[in-house]
Amino acid sequence: MNIIGKLFMLFISASLINNIVFMRFLALCPFVGMSTQIETSIGMGAAVTFVMVMASVVTFFIYYYILVPLNLLFLRTISFILVIAVLVQLVEMVIKKFLSSLYKAMGIYLPLITTNCAILGVTLLNINYGHNLIEAIVYSLGVSLGFTIALILLASIRDRLSYSEIPEFWKGYPIVFISAGLLALIFLGFQGLAH
Repeated sequence: MNIIGKLFMLFISASLINNIVFMRFLALCPFVGMSTQIETSIGMGAAVTFVMVMASVVTFFIYYYILVPLNLLFLRTISFILVIAVLVQLVEMVIKKFLSSLYKAMGIYLPLITTNCAILGVTLLNINYGHNLIEAIVYSLGVSLGFTIALILLASIRDRLSYSEIPEFWKGYPIVFISAGLLALIFLGFQGLAH
């Protein structure tokens, strides 16, 4: 298989086959919290995509050109978290200045991207899998697309459920978790693409 084919399979695997939300169960807090409206889901997906890709690039260089040569591997996690925090602050300032309505809609979930375990997970997985820089970028794009797809799908279902007749005891989070579970079962069907 040529390099483009390998990168394409890495992208499909990251976004669908091993979806960060449905298969790895990471980023569940923003998944449930930001999936109330499609517009905010798209905004959160875009913010996470930017932070995830940039964090993967920056942490790649920090790991291979600072931590490994200086034998400071024990600082990997803390330095990666610091990079993510700085990038989130940058995104927060840009969204607040240019997209104030989205900033208000995202509320507390925007600064919480800093603690989004999917972003830290992707930066660590890129190192653990031994991805080169291009593979790390493709993997990060795939994971963030999978996260955005998960958000939009659940937001669409929640929007539809708001107009449906649901027994009172299922309303709210119970039906959201049932819907998320069914989406996870659907994403299990993508496992066949890996063979």
